[in-house]
Amino acid sequence: MAAKPKIQYRCGECGGVAPKWSGQCPDCQAWNTLSEAAATGGGGGGRFPSPAAAAVAQRLDQVEKAEQPRVATGLSELDRALGAGIVQGSVVLIGGDPGIGKSTLLLQVLVSLGRRREGHKEGLSTLYVSAEESAQQLGLRAARLELAADAVLVLAENRLETILDAALQSKPRVLVIDSIQTVFSDAAPSAPGSVTQVRECAAQLVRYAKQHDVTVFLVGHVTKEGHLAGPRALEHIVDTVLYFEGDGNSRYRLLRAVKNRFGPVNELGVFAMTEKGLKEVSNPSAIFLSGHEHDAPGTAILVTREGTRPLLVEAQALVDNSHLGNPRRVTVGLDQNRLSMLLAVLHRHVGVATFDQDIYVNIVGGVKLSETAADLPVLAAILSSLQSRALDRGLIVFGEIGLSGELRPVQGGQERLKEARQHGYKKALIPAANAPRQQMKGMQVYAVKTLQEAVRALQEM
Repeated sequence: MAAKPKIQYRCGECGGVAPKWSGQCPDCQAWNTLSEAAATGGGGGGRFPSPAAAAVAQRLDQVEKAEQPRVATGLSELDRALGAGIVQGSVVLIGGDPGIGKSTLLLQVLVSLGRRREGHKEGLSTLYVSAEESAQQLGLRAARLELAADAVLVLAENRLETILDAALQSKPRVLVIDSIQTVFSDAAPSAPGSVTQVRECAAQLVRYAKQHDVTVFLVGHVTKEGHLAGPRALEHIVDTVLYFEGDGNSRYRLLRAVKNRFGPVNELGVFAMTEKGLKEVSNPSAIFLSGHEHDAPGTAILVTREGTRPLLVEAQALVDNSHLGNPRRVTVGLDQNRLSMLLAVLHRHVGVATFDQDIYVNIVGGVKLSETAADLPVLAAILSSLQSRALDRGLIVFGEIGLSGELRPVQGGQERLKEARQHGYKKALIPAANAPRQQMKGMQVYAVKTLQEAVRALQEM
């Protein structure tokens, strides 16, 4: 009689294992993250066995320092987010809201990679595995987008073992799994989409990619909080994690790299959704500026950085009398706690009180600002709205504000100024530590040390 497999419970956040279920993980203290998992059969090591070899340590300076070869996808904005192209043998996880364009992007990528490329007689062999849609649906989508998909192989299957058998036969150089949450493996005794299944399937696909030098794209679902569904360890075992962002009512999509073992993180690719699929946006700064035909109070232009790319973004503020006991503080694209801190600094060091005002702050274009360079432009927009006085249309602002009212420098000040000058801005209000050593031709720079000096400079312009 076969022995009953031993059952254990694994945490979806930290990967810790417990012998029995409890409401809280004993390792990371997270609640309701333990799920049932079989103690045997994990890892899928029987399908792709690792060669038995003794591990030999070596000095770090003796390690071979060969650069990973890159393959351009044909979409420069995606290549930017990936760090100059895809790396053979890497695993890329792409997450985003339903309908935002993940499948459309990957289908366009496979079509582009399948074309004949310079220096090669033919393109890369590709395989698109759809575990959610049928092959007919993919064909209709390719026809609607007018894609020449004759070089793309398609497989509608959600059983991992069948997928790997098909991949071993067709030998693709690029494999897409859409999506990882709907794929299941016979090695895991749980339902598709569970923590155990997602972990097991991802581990086998990563092993397949490394052993066969195949680039694998995994599509991941996101929760209502905007995080990738499934175990947190899924983001740790892949090489690159990309997030598709964008407002459902906007045609623009932002592809952000939050993890990349082969390039810088926080790189940003910008696309526009059209009837023919996703199109690259060559000048993303233009879409983040509203382009008022006349001066409008409550707006300030700032230069932010996404990875290595400087972007011009418009910050809007609306200040109005409040009839509530607790005035409203509403932010879109900005941390609300950061706004509360900036208002306290404004009151303490400049003497401008807003305790009886409702304040609304919006970052145009759906951009989410996390860097502190937005501190000074946000306060400049608030003061502009409060005083009903528009800022100079040729002015850009950036700078971090400390609790003592000092202006602190931000990274990449010179690149920000050059980007602003290229777009025709002639004035800049920046921290003194970011002031250029030599005067910039065609731009007047106001370098200030404190928030009081910045407010005084704004009033004098």
